[in-house]
Amino acid sequence: MAGRGGVNQGKWDGNIPPECKPKRSILRFTANLDWEVAREPLHVDIDVGKVCGVGPGMAFANEIIRSHRSGTGIIGLVPCAVGGTSINKWGKGSRLYGQLVKRANAALKDGGGTIRAILWYQGESDTLNKDDAETYKGKMVKLIEDLRLDLNLPSLPFILVALASGEGTNTNIEMVRKAQMGIKMKNVKCVDAKGLPLNADNLHLTTMSEVKLGLKLAYAFLLSFSHFH
Repeated sequence: MAGRGGVNQGKWDGNIPPECKPKRSILRFTANLDWEVAREPLHVDIDVGKVCGVGPGMAFANEIIRSHRSGTGIIGLVPCAVGGTSINKWGKGSRLYGQLVKRANAALKDGGGTIRAILWYQGESDTLNKDDAETYKGKMVKLIEDLRLDLNLPSLPFILVALASGEGTNTNIEMVRKAQMGIKMKNVKCVDAKGLPLNADNLHLTTMSEVKLGLKLAYAFLLSFSHFH
């Protein structure tokens, strides 16, 4: 989710596809809790421990703006992703959970905005051992329930991404994917990243795969949630 498109051997190639170009109607919430025109890499000051490249966020936002069905004037993206983190690090009471809630609430402070959805692409680290893979679904359900409660948005849409890859065995990867696709909660959808081409590390998506994923997320939002205000 933080974006590794175009990142190889610790460097980003700087390639920005047309689908990811900046627009004045797409804003980004910075680490300093200010709004600015969004541009790649979206997570440059958020996921500071790793090199960031192209992710799905800009392609998602550009497609929402392009679609007249969405009725959206300005989109505010609030990046919160940190690469290489298991779902245990996002549970209620954790630093990352607290940071997510803080950023989400701060983004609304000036009024005039609504949280329309949370995009969630995570879980490669949860494939490293069988126990984490087996317990993923229950932890994801709890995370959705907790965030809806703490953000005071009981119907908040979530769009999950079923993994394209993982750090563990194929068995564990499929277990996590099954969990992600099998969550049957109101206003929770899942798009599948399986089959999208990967970087040389055989783990993260290429730039064009990130674009394709962003479009998948946008179509899921437009199909299911564009009526939410």
